[in-house]
Formats: sequence, structure tokens, C-alpha cells
Amino acid sequence: MASWDRKREFVALDLGTANIVAYLGGQGIIYNEPSTMAYDVHTNTVIASGEAAYEMIGKTNDDIRMVVPLVDGVIADLDAAKDLIKIIFSRIKLSDILKNALVVLACPSGVTELERSALKQVVADMGARHVLVEEEVKLSAIGAGINISIASGHLVVDIGGGTTDIAIISAGDIIISRSIKVAGNHLDEEIRKYIRAEYNVLIGIKTAEKIKVEIGALTKIDNGRTFRAFGRDVISGLPREVVISPDEVKNALLAPFSKITDLIVEVMENTPAELAGDIIRNGITICGGGALIRGIDTYFESIFQLKVTKAQDPLLTVIEGTKEYEKQAEKWLEIIEIRDSREYNIK
Repeated sequence: MASWDRKREFVALDLGTANIVAYLGGQGIIYNEPSTMAYDVHTNTVIASGEAAYEMIGKTNDDIRMVVPLVDGVIADLDAAKDLIKIIFSRIKLSDILKNALVVLACPSGVTELERSALKQVVADMGARHVLVEEEVKLSAIGAGINISIASGHLVVDIGGGTTDIAIISAGDIIISRSIKVAGNHLDEEIRKYIRAEYNVLIGIKTAEKIKVEIGALTKIDNGRTFRAFGRDVISGLPREVVISPDEVKNALLAPFSKITDLIVEVMENTPAELAGDIIRNGITICGGGALIRGIDTYFESIFQLKVTKAQDPLLTVIEGTKEYEKQAEKWLEIIEIRDSREYNIK
């Protein structure tokens, strides 16, 4: 059994629906950009990725195809996902160090075993020998400061870009989990629908996201702040400006958040009795980009009458969680070698 070489590198990749984040041991976060790609329709080659591709959304011609590899927590375009991973690794010059690195891939819970194997193979084809795939909600719990190794139940709500994952975690693993395709992207779409219904104005998805980030709230805000949005009047077809208030955004967000609360109730109803008692003591931990919406903790507290804790840096809890794997890299290396040895013997 090979022991861990302290000179080996540690690499973590958070494959999110909205953003992809890469972490390199000893250096920190070395890549954090949108999970967006632009392809030339005729040659099927990548012409832009990450932030550059995101800036092209809604502004391209028919010769350019915009692709988001992960949609609603699942891989919608596996080839694009492979291309994006290759681009990231080549851009940050990781290819040279992958051979002796431990690579942790964080994936949404909706990713199938077949897709996980395909992603692992992409990294392996680039030279990585030691690859571990973990669910984002589990890593988020660790990154939020929860000691998941002890036998105590914790309820984690991870509101990402494509899905909201809700899990009860205890004794080092997920006991019960559910996922719903109501998350950041869905919230943006609800804001678009609201503005179209109320003002007959069609706004872009990027504008809707800005509205959510700047004045999105689940409780009443009395700071008088508004958002001036520009779009197209659906009746006249002409450009038009509308002024949106936080109360209006709240009205647009309450319906999708009620679906999330319903799923939390479902998870609680299926939680073993002993762990249910732990949830009363430990409360609810919220992470993911959705945790940044103003008043979300107050909203959940008013519904469940439980303590609600927001992760310190909700967008980076997954990467923070992978750092615990970096600390125990030797153990994980041995686990991977045992697993690979068994798979080889089976074959």
C-alpha cells in the first residue's frame, strides 16, 4: 500500500450549475467562473468559456451556440462538461501535476453513477490517478463547520444554481436526502415571469439575476432601495424601463420558496426519531448561493421554529469542505487504491 507523498498536490473542483470553482492546495482558489460555454455552430469548437462566455448570453448571433453543461443539477451536455474541465485544467496549468495529485470532484446529487464515471475518466485521461467524487451537499456541510463524523443529526439545505439539496447527515454520511429543481436559476425565471405579468415587459435572465442579488429578500426591507430594469415591451416591442421594489421581488420569490419548505417538511417526516431530536438541538444550516438572499434565515425560523444558521461564505462551502479531505489525504489515497484494486480484480 503506497503512502501519501507530502509533495503531492491536492486539487478540488466544484462542478456547480452556475459556477465552477477550482482549488489547489497551498495556493487556494485558482478558478471561479460561470459554468457557461460558447461554441461555433459550424465547427463545434469552443470559442469562449467562463466569464467571457457568460458576458455573451443574449448577445450572440445564429453562428454561436451557448451551452451550460450542468442544468438543474444534472449534466445536460456531457461533452461540454468534459471540454470545460479540460479548459480549466489547461488554463491553470494543472495537467503537469495531476499524475501525483489527489483530485476531489464535487458533483450535484442528481449526477448519475454513469456520469460520475465519465467525469472521473476525463480527469484520468488528463493524467490524474487518484480521483474521488463526492456529493456537494455533504461537502457543504463540512465547509459550513459541521462535524459530520459524530453520530448527531444535522439538517443541511444547500440552495445552489440548479437544485436545492436537503439532507440529514450523521456519522460521516448522508442518512436521507431529497433534491428539487427550485434554486437560483429558477428564482431568476420567477422574477422574469413576475415582471412580464405585472408590467408587460420582458427582461433578460442576467437582468433578473441582478435584481435577485441586489434587492432580493424574503422579509420586508424598509431601505427605500429599488432596481431600474430595462427590457422590451411585449405589446409595442419597444425598449422600456421599469422600477422594481424589494416587496415585488419578495412576492415573486415566496412561491418557489414554499416548495423548498415543503420538501424540508418531507425530509423531516422521514427522519429517524433519534435524529429528529438532534435537529431540534442543532437546527438548520443553509448554504449555497441562495443563502445570500436577505431574510432567508428569518423566513425559515418563522416557519419551522428552529435555529437557522447561514454558512459564513455560502458560495464557497463546497470548496471549504474539500479542505478537510486535503487534511486527510493519506487516508483517502488508500481508500481509492483499495477501491481501484477491487474494480481491477472484478474485471
